[in-house]
Amino acid sequence: MTQKADGMNYAPQGKPNPVVRPGEFTFAAAHLEHGHIYGQCNGLIEAGADLKWVYDPDPKKVAAFQEKFPAVKVARSLDEVLADGAVRLVAAAAIPSERGALGCRVMESGKDYFTDKTPFTTFDQLDQARAAVIATRRKYMVYFSERLHVESAMFATDLVRDGAIGRVVQVLGLGPHRLSKESRPAWFFEKAKYGGILCDIGSHQFEQFLTFSGATDAVVNHAAVGNFANPDKPEFEDFGEAALIGNNGASNYIRVDWYTPAGLSTWGDGRMVILGTKGYIELRKYVDVAREKTGDHVFLVDDKGEHHLPVAGQVGFRFFGELILDCLNRTEKAMTQTHVFKAAELCLRAQAAAKRIPAK
Repeated sequence: MTQKADGMNYAPQGKPNPVVRPGEFTFAAAHLEHGHIYGQCNGLIEAGADLKWVYDPDPKKVAAFQEKFPAVKVARSLDEVLADGAVRLVAAAAIPSERGALGCRVMESGKDYFTDKTPFTTFDQLDQARAAVIATRRKYMVYFSERLHVESAMFATDLVRDGAIGRVVQVLGLGPHRLSKESRPAWFFEKAKYGGILCDIGSHQFEQFLTFSGATDAVVNHAAVGNFANPDKPEFEDFGEAALIGNNGASNYIRVDWYTPAGLSTWGDGRMVILGTKGYIELRKYVDVAREKTGDHVFLVDDKGEHHLPVAGQVGFRFFGELILDCLNRTEKAMTQTHVFKAAELCLRAQAAAKRIPAK
């Protein structure tokens, strides 16, 4: 299966665009439970960071990681990584229910933390991380890859910011994923460990809603989850939807699922429609079904006409360079901590409010 077809190991690669010189920003990778760690590391390395250490209790995961990053040193324990004063940031993709505690441990060691989504599976984990950020003054950053590592989504971020469609009234997000069931670890199907579908892959959608709408909080008006195709995994949710109203009046509807059929050339037909008072934007992130197998198609409709903007290879992934500079300068250009925690809070609130739709 190609990387494009296999979402759990989808690790976008862009053009090197270093913001620091060699040796100026050193980081480590730890807890390699999800393939997103490769995307996290690719992004940081392309922005000029030096990957020094890797740690995982599973030697097979470490060996696979070394194949991709042969210069990395293998740590005997996480303590060995945390004791290295040269390491400024730890990137990790632990089991979701363990990400919060790991982040607190990293921050308490004096280092910034960059975790795969979803960042938390319980409100207690979120509260503990918020307290740890205040106490340590370290960063708890999250790899919301469906915006940060997608050129069309970053292009849309700029369009919206520059007023191309006026005031954003609604954000519609569709996030289907390919299940690849046989390749998933046991924890992937355990509710306490993955957190639920709205908490997990829904996290991308809520972060994008806050970004595109400009809302800083939201109310969950409706949320529902179901398991329609995987009765052998009773704790798994393969469908989820939610409707929110932001504190600025913008609305949001998201639908996430694990139903991507085998015939699709990529792991998910991720789409987003951003409606404004002066126009609208549609993103076809990974494929333009039955027409173009390429991704990163932006469709903009405004007073001047209809515009198709294929932006692959033209935008880059600036988040990673901005994150490195934020860590060095203690700024918040890449993403504010308030934004990260609010997106995480909305995941948890939607999941907690979700009604279970019976399969029969």
